[in-house]
Amino acid sequence: MREKRRHHRDTPQINDKIRYPSVRVIGTEGEQLGIMVLSEALKLAQEKELDLVLLSNKADPPVCRIMDHGKYKFEQEKKAREAKKKQHTSEVKEVKMRYKIEDHDYNVRVSQAKRFLLAGDKVKATVMFRGREIQHSDLAERLLKRMADDLEEVGEVQQAPKREGRIMMMMLSPKKA
Repeated sequence: MREKRRHHRDTPQINDKIRYPSVRVIGTEGEQLGIMVLSEALKLAQEKELDLVLLSNKADPPVCRIMDHGKYKFEQEKKAREAKKKQHTSEVKEVKMRYKIEDHDYNVRVSQAKRFLLAGDKVKATVMFRGREIQHSDLAERLLKRMADDLEEVGEVQQAPKREGRIMMMMLSPKKA
């Protein structure tokens, strides 16, 4: 129920829904037609077979425009769709490994991270420890710094390597073009 009310508030008032004694009217080409009584403004809009749309009720007197409301609404929705299409939501992708990783496996992780960074996503590089391996956190830190160096042309370190319990992690973000 609340959703409908909010939607109703977002849509501008048109024609008979406008409840002000006098309004400032703007023509179809953006020209000022002056302040007039609401009935006169409605009559002017009907003569042109268009709608009288309330643009701003904060002004004194409120501002209305003569336009095709259906076409206007369609254009607004089209702009919103285009903006949504161009928008890229950045995700955080994770690359996991152990500090005793072999060169080939390391290269695979680096190429994965590179692909994620080029796609515009952030990368969380994680080194996991098991049992007593936690004593070798310096080797894990060296591995993460090596990865940062290998990826420096496509990404930059957003968060330096740090230990959190049984893992050591580092955040990389795509480089600004």
